[in-house]
Amino acid sequence: MRWTVDCGYNLRSVKPTDVFDPNYFHKVVDCQYACPAHTNVPEYIRMIAQGRYTDAYMLNRETNVFPGILGRTCDRPCEPACRRTRVEEKPVAICRLKRVAADLRDDISERLPQIPTKKNGKRVACIGAGPASLTVANDLMPLGYQVTIFEKLDKAGGLMRSNIPHFRLPERVLDEEVDAILQMGVDIRYNKPVASMKALLDEGYDAVFVGTGAPRGKQLELPGRHETDSIHIGIDWLESVAFGHITKIEPRVLIIGVGNTARDCCRTSKRLGATDVKVIARRPRKYFKASPWELEDAEEEQVEILINHSPKRFVVENGKLIGMELDRLEWREEGGKQLSTIIDTVTIPCDAVILAIGQENSFPWIERDIGIEFDKKEMPLVDKKTFQCTRPGVFFGGDAAWGPENIIWAVAHGHEAAISIHNHCQGLPVTERPQQGMTLVSQKMGLHEWSYSNNYDEAARAKMRHVDLVERFKKLEIEVELGFDPEATAREVQRCLNCDVQTKFTDSLCIECDACIDICPLLCLTMTPNAEEPELRKQLTVPAENLKQELFVSGPLKQTKRVMIKDEDMCVHCSLCAERCPTGAWDMQKFELYLPHAGQASWTTSK
Repeated sequence: MRWTVDCGYNLRSVKPTDVFDPNYFHKVVDCQYACPAHTNVPEYIRMIAQGRYTDAYMLNRETNVFPGILGRTCDRPCEPACRRTRVEEKPVAICRLKRVAADLRDDISERLPQIPTKKNGKRVACIGAGPASLTVANDLMPLGYQVTIFEKLDKAGGLMRSNIPHFRLPERVLDEEVDAILQMGVDIRYNKPVASMKALLDEGYDAVFVGTGAPRGKQLELPGRHETDSIHIGIDWLESVAFGHITKIEPRVLIIGVGNTARDCCRTSKRLGATDVKVIARRPRKYFKASPWELEDAEEEQVEILINHSPKRFVVENGKLIGMELDRLEWREEGGKQLSTIIDTVTIPCDAVILAIGQENSFPWIERDIGIEFDKKEMPLVDKKTFQCTRPGVFFGGDAAWGPENIIWAVAHGHEAAISIHNHCQGLPVTERPQQGMTLVSQKMGLHEWSYSNNYDEAARAKMRHVDLVERFKKLEIEVELGFDPEATAREVQRCLNCDVQTKFTDSLCIECDACIDICPLLCLTMTPNAEEPELRKQLTVPAENLKQELFVSGPLKQTKRVMIKDEDMCVHCSLCAERCPTGAWDMQKFELYLPHAGQASWTTSK
């Protein structure tokens, strides 16, 4: 809590909010804050609205590195956080707008970082050519590092290439964004899996980054598991499909699991000839790990999802899989725990089963006597801030650090690890992190005019166009989603509430006329005597119950020594308070967060 003495009103009260702390307004831009890489979402959406697609793409690339890839495959942590859901059900289609910028951009080769011809003498090895390692290379190459990537496959991209089907992520999009990094001069060695960390360290690299992902699919050890060749591990099966080793599958397929890998497996099966595809889930639908839109796409392609079924055994006769026996469950909650009861047992006929029940890390190639410590689960001990393990100079990121996540998390890890690698190679403490910075710039153009559109657009979320259901199955690489057309794009960008344009309050200008309070459509403003924060939250016009979002608290107002309180959780940045205020105590100011990357000095906050 932020306590101080308050001019006699309360012995303990809340200090005025420091709006020049970058973290304060960052939390208010919910979409950007929820994004692991903290991409400036509102700004790139405005650029798209202005037709500045290349600028929008490059702004994306500063933080997420792979706008075209993530515009198709991201798990979209930004969208559930979108403030649009305060006023209607569906968020802004942030991810799909990212794709618009990627699809419509011009050539960016002249805008990529310049790579110095004279190197700085430091050599960094990256193990695995997935998104985390590629991000590390992207950040270090412009600083003069010599980066070598060791990749076990004959193409780069990691699980982006081997586990995401081409009908979701076209190979040309993947190649373009991966090659933009490799062409910086990265020394990539294909078909070169690292068999010994000790041997690699003996080669004298100044730092090593491990970005090997979570390459091992979990097994399901049930009776009959090893009596047939028709049972596959999901991620291995998808990799074989991606590289052309598997081109068909049997007609009746069961997919065990409810994550995004399971969705890719069932939809890929349909394209390889399966006519009857069922997904088996132990729990009800609300517990599924798969993204809702992935479920919708699978069901549109006539994939059946069976809930409350628990695998019991594989039914195999004479080496041939003919079905799977499952217990049908009924779930209940007791004492906060989910408990199940077996109702009966059923057998579902099938010709093939694909196991997609999770992924695990595997580090048999890291010796256990070289200073890299592991926990009981055989995971390396990695510092969550520096990404360095217990051996100085060795760093982990992406799924290799703490287990399976998604691409955007791997990118975020890569940026932070690159800072640590740079510090380590330059003799600085890896714990020394460049500070974030920010700017606040007024958007006022006239008495009641702003440099951005503050009108609330009632348009519903734009629908994605899809290839016809019959056409999409003709070839594995036919991309199903077609992207937004210009009309859909124009509608969707107007749904953004411009949450980075902040309400900036100057207490010395306030005359306590209550005009702003009267006009606020969300009732998120209150003038009240200062108090302890729990009490303040109750004193608001509408009590502020979301404790994760801070309150704005002004300094004492001139006339009554009360304070202006704003519930940041409720505000939708409509600017009506600033338009109504007769003295200009409220202003709309655009907040921009500066995220330092490797080799950049700390930013100076503009006040």
